[in-house]
Amino acid sequence: MADSIIGMKLDALKLTNPYLELPAECHDRTEPSPLNKPFLIHANEPLAEQLDIDKDELYTERFVAFVNGSWHPEGSEPFAMCYAGHQFGHYVPQLGDGRAINIGTLKGWHLQLKGAGVTKYSRSGDGRAVLRSSIREYLMSEAMHGLNIPTTRALAIIGSEHSVYRKTWEKGAIVLRLSPSWVRFGTFEYFAHKKRYEELKALVEYAIKESYPHLLEMEGRYIRFFAEVVQKTARLMAQWQAVGFQHGVMNTDNMSIAGLTIDYGPYAFLDDYDRENICNHTDAYGRYSFGNQPSIGEWNLRALMVALAPVIPVEVMEKALARYGSYYTRAYLYEMGKKLGLEIVTEEDGKLIEHLLGVMQSLQVDYTLFFRTLSRYDGDRRALLSLGLYHKPLHEWLDDYDARLKKNEADTAQRHEAMLQANPKYVLKNYMLDEAIAAAEEGEYGLIKDLFAIAHDPFAEHPQYERWAGATPEKYKNKKLSCSS
Repeated sequence: MADSIIGMKLDALKLTNPYLELPAECHDRTEPSPLNKPFLIHANEPLAEQLDIDKDELYTERFVAFVNGSWHPEGSEPFAMCYAGHQFGHYVPQLGDGRAINIGTLKGWHLQLKGAGVTKYSRSGDGRAVLRSSIREYLMSEAMHGLNIPTTRALAIIGSEHSVYRKTWEKGAIVLRLSPSWVRFGTFEYFAHKKRYEELKALVEYAIKESYPHLLEMEGRYIRFFAEVVQKTARLMAQWQAVGFQHGVMNTDNMSIAGLTIDYGPYAFLDDYDRENICNHTDAYGRYSFGNQPSIGEWNLRALMVALAPVIPVEVMEKALARYGSYYTRAYLYEMGKKLGLEIVTEEDGKLIEHLLGVMQSLQVDYTLFFRTLSRYDGDRRALLSLGLYHKPLHEWLDDYDARLKKNEADTAQRHEAMLQANPKYVLKNYMLDEAIAAAEEGEYGLIKDLFAIAHDPFAEHPQYERWAGATPEKYKNKKLSCSS
């Protein structure tokens, strides 16, 4: 029969711990501290299927205990990872997993319990995560995956009756999150600044084996490794910019060596297009504003280059880093070309893109809604013109766009089909998440299920969720969040 394949039972899980093979200073073994009266809020069935876990197991008491850290599968050896980082441009010599505990590796995915209690690296923190921040991370990691942007994932979120203080008393939660790598730029900085070069070299070897295994037998694999990190980071920045995503806190300890989106805190998707938008209220000077993200990506790579200097010649890394700008530009043109329905994108199209962004900036047009509306443009301008108060600037851009479309070989229907797969109908804006969080804090979790469905397939029509497809209501636009969000 061609029914669904039955996956593994939880008791059959066997985890490994490749990171523990690194020198002892790279990690600290620590046990999770379970929450009081835990319960399942939502589980990611598609990801469970990818991991070959029987989806029925997700709704058992054993699974809740697994996420809560009170039951360990075979092979699990919980530990926290050590790293440093530049936070808002200032070096902090020791950070580390302050509220995330690694429990092992399954099918190439490293499993972490975020909010599972105090570790050696918690500093003055309590090691907990509250419900609101956990909901945001759980949903957004799936949303980025649905948008085909490299990201960590999350298998489940549990709630509890455990009280956690964040200016007021809130309820604790844990997200079981997964990543192909948790190694950060700041992991290398930690050992470089301590002059622990043997550990630094071991970490490079580990990162190559884990994330760039095709380099293992190549001559000059260290510099090739750095060059690929440069390229992957540039591409990730281009994808963020094209979809209108703001990370909010691009410290080097939040930058993945594997080119993934990690550590979802005060993030946001753009409401109206604004190059200067800041989504993190801690970011007083706009270091991590939307428009600065590509240059901050390069700044962080330079910090990584300094950290790797003891094991890779700086002059060759400089040459690799010098290509960041061209990598980014090429990737950004490619992404924006898809959004505009252009079959072959050239550097000349950069002028068309810049013209459009200037128009959107001046007219305060909703970024996601504009591109979704453009995906059905057939020469009738009324739907697009209705998005802004002033029509002349958009008319002028559309004149240029019409001329550019004449170079396409595909017909209008084919262009529409391609653009609808490049421009999401839905992104998880903060007002949507706030609505789900407010309901969850009252014990209602249905909106989390609804937003998960949108996140998993943001290009679909989802007529039942149409109210979330329009522009952000004025009173909810451009909200700033804290790092605890």
